[in-house]
Amino acid sequence: MRKILLVLLAVAAIVTIGWACTTIIVTKGASVDGSVMTSHSADCGLCDFRYVYVPPADYEPGAQRAVYPFIEPYPRYVGKDMGPTYDDPNYPPTEPLGYIDQVEHTYGYFDAVYGVINEHQLAIGECTCSAKVYAQPKAGQCIFDVAALSRVAMERCTTAREAIELMGALAVEYGYYGWGETLTITDPQEAWVFEICATPDQKSALWAAKKVPDGEVFVESNMFRIRELDPNDPDIMFSPNLIEVATAAGWYDPSSGPIDWMATVSTGEYSMPYYSLRRTWRVLDRVAPSLELSPWVEDSFTKAYPFSVVPDKKLSVADVIDLFRDHYEGTEFDLTQGLAAGPFGNPNRYSGSSKLIKGSWERALSIFRCEYVFVSQVRDWLPDPVGGVVWWGAAAPHETILVPMYCGITDVPYAYDSGSLQKFDRDVASWAFNFMGNWAELKWSYMYPEIQAFQKKTEGKLFAMQSAVETAAAQLYEVDPELCKEFLTDYVADVTDRVMAETWEFNEYLITKYRDGYINIPDVGKSVGYPDWWLKEVGYADGHIFGPDGYKAK
Repeated sequence: MRKILLVLLAVAAIVTIGWACTTIIVTKGASVDGSVMTSHSADCGLCDFRYVYVPPADYEPGAQRAVYPFIEPYPRYVGKDMGPTYDDPNYPPTEPLGYIDQVEHTYGYFDAVYGVINEHQLAIGECTCSAKVYAQPKAGQCIFDVAALSRVAMERCTTAREAIELMGALAVEYGYYGWGETLTITDPQEAWVFEICATPDQKSALWAAKKVPDGEVFVESNMFRIRELDPNDPDIMFSPNLIEVATAAGWYDPSSGPIDWMATVSTGEYSMPYYSLRRTWRVLDRVAPSLELSPWVEDSFTKAYPFSVVPDKKLSVADVIDLFRDHYEGTEFDLTQGLAAGPFGNPNRYSGSSKLIKGSWERALSIFRCEYVFVSQVRDWLPDPVGGVVWWGAAAPHETILVPMYCGITDVPYAYDSGSLQKFDRDVASWAFNFMGNWAELKWSYMYPEIQAFQKKTEGKLFAMQSAVETAAAQLYEVDPELCKEFLTDYVADVTDRVMAETWEFNEYLITKYRDGYINIPDVGKSVGYPDWWLKEVGYADGHIFGPDGYKAK
């Protein structure tokens, strides 16, 4: 009963804090090197940020697989079923919501809030979306949320199509709980968008999936993006119960033409006007400015933004990372400008404001309450252990360094598979990067350009080394696949050590240089004060002096 209560509280918390992730797909023909990419920013604020290796396993015929509930914050799961990292004696084991038949062999994969990538280069990104129904978990009757579905797919599938068919079938049969959800699913050949929500009776699931055309880029930001469903299109799939359930609920009239998935099951914008659509516009506009898409549309159900676009130039991993670091710089929505950004152009806008004053902030792609961000690359010309790599950033995009985590490694460094939000730990990457971002908020316009230079330099070295490392790893794979995995595991460990050391050295530099509001390098105690425009806005010129009768205006 206690575990079920925790689940319900966690589900309520999801609605309250508004999980608001962004996910971007880049298909083979849209990437500079033929990679297929997906991505995810875990914009949460209270989530377990660990990146955990779940090893492959074998089972006896007739075995049952436990399906565990979604629980956040830390720990997201405790037990022996998902490898040694999750087997923590300090916490009680997580109790399952139900069981399904187990397969004889499961693949190794890497886990975070959701499954990320498996040993066969199947990769998944995620974002939560608005839907008409919010279903609650129910032991033995409604047992799958999207995180549990992603993990089963990681264990059993090698292609995106296979993963969609499996997850869809399990959700319909065993019940799906939660709000609307999207998984962006890639393999070395294809990229798909899988969107799912609960049925009105909260006992099953409705879902739709669409392949992203090769040569195009897709983005989703907390609002379903799949529209009309053509049952004769081989690149579209949807749940066999969709038409019947939607018709019975009064959501769809079959005489009106093809069913519009988003308009049928969604309530539109996720949180407030343009909370979702602004980010969708921003990514599409940045990758295809020639389309001249407008940031203003008639309503949430607009068709002004295409499902996917052909980019004006092909994208690299670095380009996708840069998209996630966006704060609308240079646009009319620029969060580094105006009084709300303070004297030093801080783009972060905190939630939890006064209930007496109604309003909202622009929501950018990069947000302070982000536990991690990643961009995955999967590639068909390399062996699986080398071809699948997750560029992992353990904090918000604007404040982190993304490092390569190959799907062939057999151990994740302590800096990434350990730690929690409840205790500061210098040896945990999330804390190292989060410290950097938090310190920068004191004098953003001064510090952030230095952080950007540090990111470019550090990530640039890793990108420059990538080809040589992968060539060596691929040659080792031909000789000894296990030696290849050992080589990659050692490489990731070495990269982690170097990046952590460089980050703390950089943090100490920032503390020294920007102590007490001064700029102490090269001259200690140099004061720069505040910019003139801000002093005028806050009434500095109309300041007060202290007289015998108290404060009086000049």
